[in-house]
Amino acid sequence: MDKNPIGELMQNTMENVKNILKVDTVVGDPIYTPDGITLVPISRISVGFGGGGVEFGDKKGGDVRPYGGGNATGVKIDPIGFLVIKDGTVRMVNVTPPANNTVDRVIELVPQVLDRVDAFIDKQKNK
Repeated sequence: MDKNPIGELMQNTMENVKNILKVDTVVGDPIYTPDGITLVPISRISVGFGGGGVEFGDKKGGDVRPYGGGNATGVKIDPIGFLVIKDGTVRMVNVTPPANNTVDRVIELVPQVLDRVDAFIDKQKNK
């Protein structure tokens, strides 16, 4: 089977992205204050990925065709808040402003809605 150059290119890029995006990136290292409060930074990560390629010329009896391709990846890390741990109590302090318009609010609610739908479907399956 022929090797696919675009597949190899994308695989290499995804390996590099995987090295950047670790749990430590989303949930940061704890910060300990002198008065006994622990702060844990929380971030949101967005990743965009795209790529493409083309083989040039006609393939004749085992000849290797020239190949051209490329890909791009964008990573955005936004701090969204801190977990504040004090005397066994944990609370979230947001540092992001509230949604500006209806579309932003709907986008922020999508994960919560999906969680509720999944819980409802699981509940129906268990009946």
